Amino acid sequence: MNVIICNEQQERLSTLDVDIIKNITGIFEPIEIVEMFKNFFYSKMIIDVTAIKHYTETKSYEIISKGLDPDKIIFYLPDGSSLCTPSFLANLVKLGIYNFTTNLDGIKILLKRSNTLKDVESIVKLGRETTNYTSFSTSSTSDSVATQSYSSNSIVIGFKNVTDHAGATTLIYMLKKELDSSLGKNATVAIEVDKNDFYLFNDKDMISTRLSDVRAAITKLNKKVVLIDLNNSSDTGMCSAVFYLVEPSTLKLNKLIRRNKSVFMNLKNNKVVLNNSMLATNDIADFENEANIKVFFNIPPLDERKRNGILNDFLVKIGLLDKPISQFKGNSGKIFGLFRR
Repeated sequence: MNVIICNEQQERLSTLDVDIIKNITGIFEPIEIVEMFKNFFYSKMIIDVTAIKHYTETKSYEIISKGLDPDKIIFYLPDGSSLCTPSFLANLVKLGIYNFTTNLDGIKILLKRSNTLKDVESIVKLGRETTNYTSFSTSSTSDSVATQSYSSNSIVIGFKNVTDHAGATTLIYMLKKELDSSLGKNATVAIEVDKNDFYLFNDKDMISTRLSDVRAAITKLNKKVVLIDLNNSSDTGMCSAVFYLVEPSTLKLNKLIRRNKSVFMNLKNNKVVLNNSMLATNDIADFENEANIKVFFNIPPLDERKRNGILNDFLVKIGLLDKPISQFKGNSGKIFGLFRR
């Protein structure tokens, strides 16, 4: 049986389908949490970190890790917060805290199998190189680069089209070019699952492979960043994060909903990116309300032959780069920039 301590993320945690023996809500001193549960038997403890007083301070986590078994604790971090940076996560790892994530899929994976140092050692390395990294726990590799479901030193980011031809292949090509420019040519590889479109880009670091060979390819290539076009695969377990692409045109959306009326319900706790999107900020708000989901990022139609500052902004938000260099001027920051909630 499991314990949940929650505060700001209570609503999301209430949808988690796990056996609970004790559930408390509020804000607690770290030592209070230790005292409450040091003699309490439980399988795993899920802590919404906003329930910890001074949760942005490493000292709070040190008190908990010394008073309770960190291997039995899953720290649920607010997505996109200041905690989701390489330096902060590296400090957690140094405290012996290996189990942290920003999504429910990550929690489910960590309930089945706790991370080891080998699973998260890439974060410590990344913490030395950059100052802004979003931890994703895997529904695959996803949401926690920290919470990978298999051993790899790579940050593995998956992309999956939700609407037909939402542009995952071309988007990955453009993101790889942006990462090549910022991190160097040997830092990134793109992998396409069960299709062979990447060869058209004439890039030796864009390869195609079968789903059964993806994990072996990631390990063998040993790149800092791996971008994966998942295509029709539902196996996201190798990913540190997965982004679901929606092209929000009337035709594409109506076709999608007719095919699967519950599609947005299934996407509710995932990272949805609007791609090839002509929506303005107020349109995005309407879309979120109607679909009952959050939009993680909004990407307008782009010229693939040029560098696009909006892609740099996306890579900054997910933590792969640390300096925004948006080339969009005027009102584009409102219409095509980050949509934050």
